[in-house]
Amino acid sequence: MFRDGGEYGENPAMRIALISDVHANLPALEACLAAAERRAVDRLAFLGDFVGYGPDPEAVIDRVRPLAEAGAIAVLGNHDLAVLKPTRDMNPTAAKALAWTRTQLSEESKSFLAGLPFEVRSGDLLFVHSEASDPAAWHYVTDAETARASLMGSQATVTFCGHVHVPAVYCLSATGKMTAHSPVQDVATPFPAQRKWLAVIGSAGQPRDGNPAASFAIYDTDQRTLTYHRAPYDVEGVSQRIRALGLPDQLADRLLRGR
Repeated sequence: MFRDGGEYGENPAMRIALISDVHANLPALEACLAAAERRAVDRLAFLGDFVGYGPDPEAVIDRVRPLAEAGAIAVLGNHDLAVLKPTRDMNPTAAKALAWTRTQLSEESKSFLAGLPFEVRSGDLLFVHSEASDPAAWHYVTDAETARASLMGSQATVTFCGHVHVPAVYCLSATGKMTAHSPVQDVATPFPAQRKWLAVIGSAGQPRDGNPAASFAIYDTDQRTLTYHRAPYDVEGVSQRIRALGLPDQLADRLLRGR
């Protein structure tokens, strides 16, 4: 069982499981939660985009809501906001999935999404969906320079985000040098305190790095290390359900490819 992490202002020694971009994919979420529990994490942090693309929007929120009520961190994603406030910023495929999602969500689930913050600060850690310089603008961190803008916009030593669906790590040295790292699965990356760090967690429910398995990571606040993991699940089954529900075939296809 995951233990309550206490108030957001506290930052005790603990192992935090970071899960982002579930995108209404309940089997992927369950695979991440089970894998995190096997690795003895203390707290959960969800980095937004609970809905959109996938076939299980209501079930995903039903799963996450009690975890958030018990102390898990949860922040708002752009798809979460778009299901509440339609926007023209979505491409036609995403817009079609969101239109269907609106018909599936209960008022309780919509209220849960509406109550989520754009970001949460806990000690020297920042949790956000997109990036720190302007969380409500939904900028993408895709390279060292966009990572620099995020890090310069935050007082936190370590920022965790999603939004991009591809795992990545960036650091800013005391002299202003930016470095990008490609994380290796199941290998811990040290986060020395004298630098500022930004970690893009990747996607649990719709990875786009060529690996269909659900992506999540664990941050050890005592050791100051971040380790990325993958959690296999029945991708084919979810893909078939997407098609059966009449959602765009592209969403089913890219799930199988991890693209």
